[in-house]
Amino acid sequence: MKATETKLLAFLQKSPQFIIPIYQRTYSWTMKECLQLWEDILRAGRNINISAHFIGSVVYIEQGLYQVSSQSPLLVIDGQQRLTTLSLLLEALARQLGDTELIAGFSARKLRNYYLLNHLEDGDRGFKLLLTQTDKDTLLALVQQKNLPENYSLRVKENFDFFEKQVKAHQDNLIPLCQGLAKLVIVDVALNRDQDNPQLIFESMNSTGKELSQADLIRNFILMGLEPEHQARLYQDHWRPMEVAFGQEAYSSYFDSFMRHYLTVKTGEIPNIRDVYEAFKNHVRAKDDIAIKVDTLVADIHAYARYFCAMALGKEPDKKLAEAFQDLRELKVDVAYPFLLELYHDYQTGLLPWEQLLEAVRLTEAYVFRRAVCAIPTNSMNKTFATFGRALKKDRYLESIQAQYLRLPSYRRFPQDEEFKREIKTRDLYKFPRRSYWLRRMENHNRKERVPVDEYTIEHILPQNENLSPAWQEALGPDWQRIQQTWLHTLGNLTLTGYNVEYSDRPFPEKRDMSGGFGQSPLRMNEGLGQVNMWDESAIQNRAERLANLAVTVWQAPSLAPDVLDAYRSKPQRPEGYTIQDHPYLLTPAMADLFESFRTQVLALDPCVTEEFLKLYVAYKAETNFVDLVPQAKRFRLSLNMRFPEIYDPKGLCRDVTNLGRWGNGDVEVGLETIEELPYIMGLIRQAFEQQMGNNDG
Repeated sequence: MKATETKLLAFLQKSPQFIIPIYQRTYSWTMKECLQLWEDILRAGRNINISAHFIGSVVYIEQGLYQVSSQSPLLVIDGQQRLTTLSLLLEALARQLGDTELIAGFSARKLRNYYLLNHLEDGDRGFKLLLTQTDKDTLLALVQQKNLPENYSLRVKENFDFFEKQVKAHQDNLIPLCQGLAKLVIVDVALNRDQDNPQLIFESMNSTGKELSQADLIRNFILMGLEPEHQARLYQDHWRPMEVAFGQEAYSSYFDSFMRHYLTVKTGEIPNIRDVYEAFKNHVRAKDDIAIKVDTLVADIHAYARYFCAMALGKEPDKKLAEAFQDLRELKVDVAYPFLLELYHDYQTGLLPWEQLLEAVRLTEAYVFRRAVCAIPTNSMNKTFATFGRALKKDRYLESIQAQYLRLPSYRRFPQDEEFKREIKTRDLYKFPRRSYWLRRMENHNRKERVPVDEYTIEHILPQNENLSPAWQEALGPDWQRIQQTWLHTLGNLTLTGYNVEYSDRPFPEKRDMSGGFGQSPLRMNEGLGQVNMWDESAIQNRAERLANLAVTVWQAPSLAPDVLDAYRSKPQRPEGYTIQDHPYLLTPAMADLFESFRTQVLALDPCVTEEFLKLYVAYKAETNFVDLVPQAKRFRLSLNMRFPEIYDPKGLCRDVTNLGRWGNGDVEVGLETIEELPYIMGLIRQAFEQQMGNNDG
């Protein structure tokens, strides 16, 4: 490697051509980064005390050469964003300057011929900078003052428009801009192909500008080390089609998440969103002879990317599946995608029939919505879906999905009909985060001619106005304030209408009988309102009951015969026969009361918690052990199943027993001697329990 500090414009002028390799990310700077660069340039240009402004490095590689002294193109390892952005700024400035040379070297002709074009060359050789496929044609059109291509780069155009607007705003005094550009300094870093590792350098050089995404790093890791022909083939056959399928905006927004879901499917572990690249490298390196299998790997990623685009980006061609995926997207449950990706893969390969995939997606939607209505915390759902596939029997695919949903423990449960009906009748659904979703689903259930719910507004039959009219107060009775507060935003009092303004706070009979009123409404949500004489607490409750019965058919729970479900239940292992009698310390007068208080509070954490007496300790489990108790003569030694750095222990009672031999599970040990210590100790135990339940997932 050879690094030299140099003026940017001099560097551009003497460089023959920069090519962005196909494994590099597309142009990704936003107006935020462009504005920062613009302000830095003007600041440097206006201040005579600033002799130079450093904007980062340009790292490139050329076979057998150290500096830019030959006429062969330079492959850019790092610096694409800065080179592209400055090219856009220089073109915007050239258009404003015309043939006038404002200061030495700054005219349209010189800016283009020095820094944007190789005017004596033909074809692609005639340009200083060649971007990757998504951006290339747009930049070339701009520097030639031609019309943009039909599928132009959104980011390139947006940033050029930004600079053109800024330059025009400063057209009366462009000298500071020119002076600032002349002061820009970079570090010119030339790599030797035989001695330097471009991949390691690429990972460590993103010190300025927009942070590399996990997808950028993954693409670079896969393609950079391959021969150019191999790179080109994989890019054209797989990576480029993925970029096109996602689209320019969605690729930058969703591809990192997709790769996280892909790795979850492949490994069964959920990587932190910021550690996807490291998880991918570990996944790849676990395979034998990756050089041979890279084509298979990239083809597999491409296939799963198609599945993801179908589900998450609205690219599904089948109408009914597309509707089901749209409904699931509205619930914003991205954690379900690892499970759904596996299902879609089996659907594409013929293992899972279409109708079973559709029912499985609808079951997943019902699971998520019912839990939201029943206010069950969502913190365990990522682990639920990450491991869901392990329990499936693919020779009885849909049945095993239903069984797995029915077997989920209490904190992950699929709420059954009675619980769901009870909660949906009383839940505040007006302030529900996605109220248009549930209204649309109920209105359009089993409809072939779907109602465009977005064209209607939500209507409170009993008005929201705290100062109800005398007619409403009379209809509700002397307890009208309690009735309004209790039922105002609930299922029985909410509906859809196109006459919200006309309804206003009118008494119910007027809303019912007016032109276009409830009595004439074609909406299913308003069925029966034309026959109601008085809108009071009883009427609200009756309508809520009817709609709740509809809701359990819209969001159906799985149902299996008891004997079928029993076949999926875990067969109990032969007990070892240990009981509390095998732990005499737990029976002594000094420790019995403490143990009883301890076990009562631990078992009360959740109905799923179980207690198991083993030979040398007592285990408390949810999915697995989260705290183990080793009885001793004068105290209990507790093992918390979590990493020591993760425990929050302000009193400093815990001990790090990582890699030390101990009975019990986990790296955290703490003692319990008295009943007075129990509240604080329970706070520590709760951390281990909640971590196992998924509360602390990244």
